[in-house]
Amino acid sequence: MERSDGGEDGSPHYHQANPESLSEDARQKEREFRKKLNRNAREVVSDTIHEKVRLIVHRPDYDQQNQQDYVRLSKGLIPIVQGMARGTLPLLKHETSSEFERNRYYGSKFQADSIAYRDYRFFAKKRPPTDSPTLVVGLRVDESASMSASGRLEAAKRAVIAVYEFCQLCHIPILIYGDTADVSKMEQMSIYAYADFDKIGVNDRFRLMRIQARSNNRDGMALKIMAERLVHAPQQTKLLISISDGQPKAMDDYTGSYAIQDMQRTIEEYERKGITFLASAIGQDKDVISEIYGHEKFLDITNLKELPAKLVRIIARYLI
Repeated sequence: MERSDGGEDGSPHYHQANPESLSEDARQKEREFRKKLNRNAREVVSDTIHEKVRLIVHRPDYDQQNQQDYVRLSKGLIPIVQGMARGTLPLLKHETSSEFERNRYYGSKFQADSIAYRDYRFFAKKRPPTDSPTLVVGLRVDESASMSASGRLEAAKRAVIAVYEFCQLCHIPILIYGDTADVSKMEQMSIYAYADFDKIGVNDRFRLMRIQARSNNRDGMALKIMAERLVHAPQQTKLLISISDGQPKAMDDYTGSYAIQDMQRTIEEYERKGITFLASAIGQDKDVISEIYGHEKFLDITNLKELPAKLVRIIARYLI
């Protein structure tokens, strides 16, 4: 049904059956999974300021054009990602058997080389013999209308491809969701589940090409839904990265200090539950995004071409 091989430059060639040829059983499982995602998301936001917001979680399909777009955008990225993975996996194997676990907020051994990262993980601590490093990654993509400007959408897609393929190569569970608000009165909040660690598919990479600029953005609600999913994942380290080009703004009054405070409360709540947040700002509101997340959790992307490699390097750091 599906196979992958590389071209001369390392870019992938994909061959698979038409998505319309899915069996009725497979279609039914997809419907059940989508219903489950909707139930869970609504439970997460109950008893919050988002409780009355009409929410739909979508499970985007893919078509032949999406496959072609994926091959086009991934060309040139795949060899870079493969090289990063080859460099990371031996280090991961070494660190698993090492006496010390690196990149901790506290510990008995100071790591001077970690100061440059400004994330306060300056220490190493002794690891029990059975304690191996594990990681789960959530990648949130802002799908507000402004993402269509200045090449931001294509840069975001390329970054998502790089993160997705790196996580596949390194066997890291990955959650990739996009979100927008106010598509219609019946759909005040829309979540798009492109890749989910509870239902892994070889063709998830093609779903990623459905990411697009849509309407407004209700960031706090999206972060809460994704963070809650990560909280229940069994992995030791839980990393949630947001790619966004602007500050939160949605109808009727989700904007300004009200929306910012909601985001900050959500971040604080889930940091206490073990989630590490990182914000990748690719638009005009970088100062506001930095204020919301905190300077130590903020990544300023001035050159959009650097976004894919920077995100992959950050994820690799949390592996070792």
